[in-house]
Amino acid sequence: MSDRAEEDTVAYTVENGIAWVSFNRPEKRNCMSPKLNRQMLRVIESLEFREDVGVLVLKGEGTSWSAGMDLKEYFRENEEKGLHATRQAQREAYGWWERLRWFEKPTIAMVNGWCFGGAYGPLFACDLAFADQDAQFGLSEINWGILPGGGASKIITELATFRRAMYHAMMGENIDGKTAAEWGLVNEALPADQLQARVTAVANTLLAKNATALRATKWAIRRVREMTYDNAQDYLIRAQEAANMFDGEGRKEATRQFIDDKSFKPGLGAYDLTKQRDA
Repeated sequence: MSDRAEEDTVAYTVENGIAWVSFNRPEKRNCMSPKLNRQMLRVIESLEFREDVGVLVLKGEGTSWSAGMDLKEYFRENEEKGLHATRQAQREAYGWWERLRWFEKPTIAMVNGWCFGGAYGPLFACDLAFADQDAQFGLSEINWGILPGGGASKIITELATFRRAMYHAMMGENIDGKTAAEWGLVNEALPADQLQARVTAVANTLLAKNATALRATKWAIRRVREMTYDNAQDYLIRAQEAANMFDGEGRKEATRQFIDDKSFKPGLGAYDLTKQRDA
């Protein structure tokens, strides 16, 4: 299937509150084409407010997560059409990465095989990331004469130390999943046969938590990283006030279970959502 229909470049299923979304170009190591980028935005937007979706997992069909941008369809063909086509392709790619960064619900990258170049965009867009310990991560741009663009240079400096980021970008050498976990590109690296079970367990833990608090938390962590301490403190105060107004019953129910019922200890897990009254 070298010429997949646009709607076939992304696949998804929803099971028990988890949306399993897949890059679906395994014959191309799931590299991102303009078709895939357009379809991914449609899929993400269609899932964001579904009541049966509480967590989104982004994975890759076949032997790779994503080998980055499609050199032929994303770069060469658009460059031949002119600057307007290149800009349009960039907007389509960066648009769904941005939507994923600010998705209303928790997101998890489940990385197998290759994660190269442009794939660092959706990797960073996901809130959590878990990888096959033998997965291969790389910024190979330097090897074919360009810099790591499309946000990749920013992302590696956000996730890794300065020295590691510089080495990774300048040398063009790959690192495996274990090293990616050591560097901070992913949360954990596991044997391939344990990866999905671990991701499912993490997703189920998230599903048991207050959805409003999760949304506010993930957005807060992303926002405050670029703020001064005073600005961050002010933002967090306002964000908590807004969350309380939107879902005040959640906090009240958790407090009741802790103080009155003595059935809940915050350090040992989430409060029982099934007992929460509607606001």
